[in-house]
Amino acid sequence: MTHKIRSPIYDEIIAAVEGALGSSEERISKMREQATSVADMEAYWLPFTPNRAFKASPRIFVSAEGLYYRTDDGREILDSVSGLWCCNAGHNHPKIVAAIQQQAATMDYAPPFQIAHPKAFELSARLIDLAPKGFSHVFFCNSGSEAVDTALKIAIAYQRSIGQVTRTRMIGRERGYHGVGFGGISVGGMVANRKMFGPLLAGVDHMRHTLDMDKSRFTKGQPQYGEELADDLERIVALHDASTIACVIVEPVACSTGVLPPPKGYLQRLRKICDKHGILLIFDEVITGFGRVGANFAAQYFDVKPDLITMAKGMTNGAVPMGGVMAREGIFSALADKAGGGIELFHGYTYSAHPLACAAGLAALDVYNQEGLFNRAAELAPYFEQKLHELKGLQHIEDIRNLGLIGGIQLAPRPDAPGARASEVFARCFERGVLVRATGDIIALSPSFVMEKAQVDRVMDTLRTAISAVN
Repeated sequence: MTHKIRSPIYDEIIAAVEGALGSSEERISKMREQATSVADMEAYWLPFTPNRAFKASPRIFVSAEGLYYRTDDGREILDSVSGLWCCNAGHNHPKIVAAIQQQAATMDYAPPFQIAHPKAFELSARLIDLAPKGFSHVFFCNSGSEAVDTALKIAIAYQRSIGQVTRTRMIGRERGYHGVGFGGISVGGMVANRKMFGPLLAGVDHMRHTLDMDKSRFTKGQPQYGEELADDLERIVALHDASTIACVIVEPVACSTGVLPPPKGYLQRLRKICDKHGILLIFDEVITGFGRVGANFAAQYFDVKPDLITMAKGMTNGAVPMGGVMAREGIFSALADKAGGGIELFHGYTYSAHPLACAAGLAALDVYNQEGLFNRAAELAPYFEQKLHELKGLQHIEDIRNLGLIGGIQLAPRPDAPGARASEVFARCFERGVLVRATGDIIALSPSFVMEKAQVDRVMDTLRTAISAVN
């Protein structure tokens, strides 16, 4: 039997959880029966998936606990990507499960317009406590994509409220990923996400990306070279004039496009340029927030304070969809002063600050704090880095990049089939009981903070076997 990580408080409340849901084996049996009884899978259109290929050979998860998923045929799969960068405390943490159950039994839903509920205020205050000093307000939404579109709207509304009505232009970065809303795609720099849906939003430009493999190949952590790449914003300012630019949005560490840590000094230099020209700086921390780099947020890890921070994923440990935007002091007050007692921002969602999401978020923050998981992530990161870079020298590996508990292995593409080699590595790892993520020709890793060194070893050994086996 594969060893599973259980939280220290598991035994205290598991009886209550199982009393509501039945024993673990009963739940697994029921879910497996349900999954295998589906005769026609055609109706479900999977996102970011070649659906016909998937349905010809589906991979079905029916349960999860700690570091492991279980498939419909009873196999255990070690999760090395935290679900999708989000289950930082592992899966089905009993405290989070219990909090969701209790909230569902107390109040399932409350309208977010002109009405609120206590947990929305409590979670907002807890998040501000985690944020860099000088942040004051939280706006809730339901995903990272919605958080990005919300932040872009807030930035333009802020500029308008302080009299900068010509500042409507938004600046993103090549190889940036900011979700799949039209705002996020427009400022994002992933070609495949953009080419099918144009024309996108007008008034958007992009800085160049920060990856320079000729100078930084196989760097551990931040590259030594590339700070000057931030000056590309000056080029864009010269082209459009600062008076037209509302905001710049970047991921502190670009993750979904292949793990691109920022060069040393890059983010600090970008902050200075934004200050110089009156441009708001947005950090998209949907992935890097909540301990992924060993600090509350990457803004604190890099000691750079943006004006807005987007968040999601680890915010609820992935248990209930939720996103949000944190704003520094002065942004809300500028909008409120301009509104003169009316609505400050004509924006929001039916499920903003959903009671179940707030309950999950509060429980997740409790777990992170009580179990010291952000510190645990920081402590595991050096070992994770060491074992990841020991893969250097294997066939097809062109580069390895990492920061915190984020890792990327760049494989040489097949000339006739870009992305196929990484997809085959993904499939071979899955066959051997390890879940990794393939994005283009890059294998991405983002383990849960409860992972032990033995599980890190297993992940890397599986990758070594899989990469060595592909042609």
